[in-house]
Amino acid sequence: MSAIRKPTPIDMILLLTAAAIWASVFVAIKYAVPETGPLWLAAIRVTIGAAILAPYAIWRGVVLPRELMVWVLIVAMTLFNIVIPFFLISWAEQTLAAGVTSILMGTGPFAALIGSHFLTHDDKITGPKLVAVLLGFSGIVLVVGLDALGGVAHGNLKAQAAALCGSLSYVVAGLLIRRIDVPPVRLSFIALTIGAIILVAAALAIDGPLTAMPSRSASIALLLMGIFPTGIAYILRFHLIRTVGYSTFAYSINLIPVFGVFLGVILLGEPLHPQVLIALALIVTGLFVARIEPKNRD
Repeated sequence: MSAIRKPTPIDMILLLTAAAIWASVFVAIKYAVPETGPLWLAAIRVTIGAAILAPYAIWRGVVLPRELMVWVLIVAMTLFNIVIPFFLISWAEQTLAAGVTSILMGTGPFAALIGSHFLTHDDKITGPKLVAVLLGFSGIVLVVGLDALGGVAHGNLKAQAAALCGSLSYVVAGLLIRRIDVPPVRLSFIALTIGAIILVAAALAIDGPLTAMPSRSASIALLLMGIFPTGIAYILRFHLIRTVGYSTFAYSINLIPVFGVFLGVILLGEPLHPQVLIALALIVTGLFVARIEPKNRD
């Protein structure tokens, strides 16, 4: 397992970029999921992501792992990083409010902090990291409102459990990624290819073939989801987890609902409320607090 480093300014920019890219998924899903359903949506976006990365991966030379244990780790990571969360979260969002989903996804950094502390040798809980997680979660609550907390307490338990399991699934995958010594682009291509095979097979078996081609707007949404949030953002994900650790990377998850609101303002004409700007300040502050190195005590 390679050692992690303190996040650099470039790393911080990449964290913000990844969060902004993933936030675009929520807008794209609104266009595509009514025509494809959650399972085919996941299958199509992952297939497009794999196809986008294929030329570069092949040009660089796809050196397949030779050790059985590496393949076991890659398949397990693919299940927890792509197949399981893509389906669970898409299924849950058919009935859950976006605010409730954001709260449940915001539990991911807490789980990442705990998991990284006990399962890695160099990504331990520190005061700054704990403060960063609390600032990030406070930002989410500020964006979605206190009503969302009530929704968590009284909402659809099955859908909430699905969203929570999806969030925890990402945490398991993040811890597995650090144990896989494969370059980020090649790992992304291999994982997306395996994920595409599994999801397409599952979609055919459960939902059957698509009866009609998606509309122009849905097709554009699927293409954009495949290129950016699935293809490019997964390269960033694998790179950042291996270099700065999953507990640090997980803070960027809290930025997704904030950027989602901004995209809603820009693309859908939704209103921008002042608390969104305050939430953005809290979460970004948390990202910088996470970079603080605790002083060694004699």
